[in-house]
Amino acid sequence: MASAARLWRRGGCAVRTPLLWGAPKARLGWRRQVASGRRGGGSEVLEQSRFFRRGVAFSALSYLSYEAYILISHSSVVHADVKVNEVLDQADYLYGSGETEKLYQLLEQYKNSENAQLLWRLARASRDVAQLSQTSAEKKKQLIYEALAYATKALEKEKSCFSVHKWYAICLSDVGDYEGIKKKITNAFVIKEHFQKAIELNPKDATSLHLMGIWCYTFADMPWYQSKIAAALFSTPPSSTYEEALRYFQKAEDVEPNFYSKNLLFLGKTYMKLNNRKMALLWLSKAKERLSHTEEDKQVAC
Repeated sequence: MASAARLWRRGGCAVRTPLLWGAPKARLGWRRQVASGRRGGGSEVLEQSRFFRRGVAFSALSYLSYEAYILISHSSVVHADVKVNEVLDQADYLYGSGETEKLYQLLEQYKNSENAQLLWRLARASRDVAQLSQTSAEKKKQLIYEALAYATKALEKEKSCFSVHKWYAICLSDVGDYEGIKKKITNAFVIKEHFQKAIELNPKDATSLHLMGIWCYTFADMPWYQSKIAAALFSTPPSSTYEEALRYFQKAEDVEPNFYSKNLLFLGKTYMKLNNRKMALLWLSKAKERLSHTEEDKQVAC
């Protein structure tokens, strides 16, 4: 209430009420009639007094109405925030439980939201449904592009959230599968930039570290014909090494051991590329023995 009163006082310069404009004239007229009251001006004095009282009453009502408006608006904002938090809690629970389709159904209701936290989760959920084995090729493509649209909107709304950068980069990478090698290589610089930004914002996020490792592994392992295309497109094409990829995969595992079957798999594959068969076998065995929680886990274990 006090803050509302302060807001009203600050706004008082711009909003002129009848009291503020009318009161000085009313007071001047009242003085003149007091001086001439003995000459029969009593009815005019009474009329001015009534005008003054009406001005006071009008201003008081205006103030109370504005106070009520502020309280109702504040209540609506608080209620909206509470609802968003409840939806986020539900979404995180469903994600942790592996309820991919239920999660997507929950979040799709908020596809027109302006909230970045809802939007990046919807991007992730759309992508996860796209990865399900029962999703048709046509539906998968549609979901992949929808996921990028949600992630792009989330990035426009909030640039200080590591998850927003991470899922924007993932979704942009997915779209590259439908737009050809030239577009995929062009997007690679942007993808790397957003993975690095995600790591900068949260160095303890194992997933961002893993994905940066995947980026490095992909360009270290790039076929010769793709390397030629990249060299033709850019004076300095994207490049990396297996050693750099290994550092990211290992760092991800240090931050959160056994968090993701694919990180175990790529540790094994990278050691194999570096001709360290002993370490490759160790990590590949761990990947196979890890309990499967998702569709990806099942694919890794095969």
